[in-house]
Amino acid sequence: MAYDAFLVLKDAMLSCRHCADVLPYPPKPILQIHPNAKLLIAGQAPGKKTHDIGRPFDDLSGDRLRGWLGLSEDEFYDEQQVAIVPMGFCFPGNSVHKSGPSAGKKSGDLPPRPECSIKWREAALNQLTNIKLTIVLGAYAQAYHLGQSGNVTEQVKQWQYWLEQGKLVLPHPSPRNNRWLKQNPWFETEVLPELKARVSRLLQVPSS
Repeated sequence: MAYDAFLVLKDAMLSCRHCADVLPYPPKPILQIHPNAKLLIAGQAPGKKTHDIGRPFDDLSGDRLRGWLGLSEDEFYDEQQVAIVPMGFCFPGNSVHKSGPSAGKKSGDLPPRPECSIKWREAALNQLTNIKLTIVLGAYAQAYHLGQSGNVTEQVKQWQYWLEQGKLVLPHPSPRNNRWLKQNPWFETEVLPELKARVSRLLQVPSS
C-alpha cells in the first residue's frame, strides 16, 4: 500500500500543471525519485536544455557531477539508488537585463518557481526514507535543506561539518564554474576523494 501511495504521488508530480499560466513553456516536471534511493541530489530547477531533453544533468554539468560522485551514467540514472529532486521541477524561464547596453538580452535562468516546493517537496521527501546523503546545489536548495543560505565557497569549506549531518554543499558543476575550481584547488584534493569514498560505500559501487 505504501508503494502504491508513492506511485500516485509520483504520477501527480509528473503531471502537475499548477504553474502553466506563468511558465514560458508548457509544464514538463523533470525529476528522478524512488523510495529505495540512498543518495539525493537537490538542485535548483531544470534549464532549457534539460527541458528539451527531458532528463536531468544530461549535459556537461552532469558529466562533471558524475565524475565528482564517482558514478557511471547507468549508476547515476538508477532511480533506486539516486534521487534527483530539484527545488523546481520545471524550467522557470530566462531572466532578462532590464537596462543598460544589454537591455532585453537573457542573463540566465529565473529562480525556481516557489509553488513547486510548497506544493510537492515535503510530500516527495517523505517518500525518501532511505536517503543517507544529500548533495545540495544552489542557494535555494541550501536555504531549504540547510536552513540557511550563504556564500557558496564558505558553505563548501564547511564540508566536514555538513557531511557529519548527511549533507554536502557543492559548487554547481557547470563549466561556468571552471574559474572557481581553479581558485579553490582544495575542493578537488580534499573534498572529492571523501565524497567519492562516501558514495562508493553508500551505493556499493566500485571506487575509482
